[in-house]
Amino acid sequence: MKKLFVGNMNFQTTESDLRTLFEPFGNIGEIHIATDRDTGRSRGFAFVEMTEDEAAEKAIAALNGKDMNGRALNVNEARPKTQSGGGARRGGGRGGFSRDDDRGSVRQRREPRW
Repeated sequence: MKKLFVGNMNFQTTESDLRTLFEPFGNIGEIHIATDRDTGRSRGFAFVEMTEDEAAEKAIAALNGKDMNGRALNVNEARPKTQSGGGARRGGGRGGFSRDDDRGSVRQRREPRW
C-alpha cells in the first residue's frame, strides 16, 4: 500500500472527483482531503492511498502536472509527517528572546524620556 500526496488542487475538488481520477490506475484504499479546522474549507491538498505500489507509480507518472479544474496537480509519494515545533515559540513567545539571554549581566537603568 502506498500513500500519495495530491497538491495544488482546486478548492472545490471532491473525494468523488479524486476517486474518478485515480480509479483507472488501480484500487484505492482511502482518500483524505485536508480541510481547515476553523472553516471546514478544503486546504487544496489531499492524500490518496493506493493498494498496489505499481498502480501508485503509474498514477504518479500519469497525473503529476495534469490539469484538473483549472489547476496543474502535484502528485507524488507522500512523505512521513515530521515533528515540528508547532504552537508556542521558545522564550515565552516574545520573538525567541528570554531573560536568560543576558547571561547574568546587570541591566542598566534607563534615563526618563521626558
